[in-house]
Amino acid sequence: MEGKEALDKARERIIETIAQNIHLYGLTSSAGRQFGTMFFHDEPMTLDEMTEELGMSKTSMSTSVRALSDLKLVERAWKRGVRKDLYQVKDDWYQSFIDLFSIKWRRSISLHSTAIKKSLSELESLVEDPATSEEVKELAQQDVARLEYIRDYFEWLDRLVDAFEHHKIFDLVPLTKDLKDK
Repeated sequence: MEGKEALDKARERIIETIAQNIHLYGLTSSAGRQFGTMFFHDEPMTLDEMTEELGMSKTSMSTSVRALSDLKLVERAWKRGVRKDLYQVKDDWYQSFIDLFSIKWRRSISLHSTAIKKSLSELESLVEDPATSEEVKELAQQDVARLEYIRDYFEWLDRLVDAFEHHKIFDLVPLTKDLKDK
């Protein structure tokens, strides 16, 4: 087939670039290759097809596809008459990024908010306790101010995640093309 070699070369360049950058999602380069390979397939793929195309073990393919699925980068697909699990890349990369960003930051916000709330309560009790030395009260008040600052930061971050999840981010950073055009 005329031009097939050039087509494969162009695709391989993108697949390797995805493999090199997939660490930003906390994944291995082999998961990136798997994602890139699936991206260029018009039809959903089985683990057997991925194993054959990439020359990697089925166990490795299964582990990677589960990780990709957990991050909402790929999804299960259904095809009449096919009994094996099929997987395909999600079409909306913008939403995939928003999902990843939201999942990671919501967890961080929750962990920090819980710790801040508990520490603020303990520090305020310490400041109010007549048995606490003045030196410790002063240090505790400084820490309260620090924790209030980072509490404000995480409240802002929570609103930022909301802006991503409700697509208000696109008002601030507009898409160059309407998603309906893709």
